[in-house]
Amino acid sequence: MKALLFTGSLVAILTLAGCSGTGPVVEDTTEGTSQPEEISIVDESSAADTEAGIVSTDLDSGIVTLESIEAKIVPIYFAFDKYNLEDEDIETLRTNVEIVKGDTAAMKIADQYTLKLEGNCDEWGSDEYNFALGLKRANAVKEELINDGIEANRITMVSYGSSSPVCTEKTQECWSKNRRVDFKLLP
Repeated sequence: MKALLFTGSLVAILTLAGCSGTGPVVEDTTEGTSQPEEISIVDESSAADTEAGIVSTDLDSGIVTLESIEAKIVPIYFAFDKYNLEDEDIETLRTNVEIVKGDTAAMKIADQYTLKLEGNCDEWGSDEYNFALGLKRANAVKEELINDGIEANRITMVSYGSSSPVCTEKTQECWSKNRRVDFKLLP
């Protein structure tokens, strides 16, 4: 009887130990839009030439860096389940374009940076749906940037779906902050 009780306890402990070591399983599907999609159309020769010339410095030092330019760029926010740009969004984009064009000209790298658009969503919806929506948002911003004179081959896009929130509270205000496109400047 003791041997049966000991064996049963051992099996239970091993089963629980085996379960506690496994993390969440993420399906790796290569079909559809469930994976973050990064579209990269970059002239690598021009990007490589600028790496040595761009030095990260303190934002308060007054020196213009890619990081200091990024800090001036305002994200574009979207309504729930939408990816179309409103008139005020287009004005914000034009202001962002002027900042990027002016500051990169001051750095003498106007032709050497790449702009990365990061599409994001709130937590509502499936992962697949949010990755697709984030990409649609980034693409809407990309099309408007092209209309404003940014070369298409200098823009890359990625969708993080709901995996990169800036706010994690369960409020409408917080969710609206997560429905956005962020901008990153890459050398």
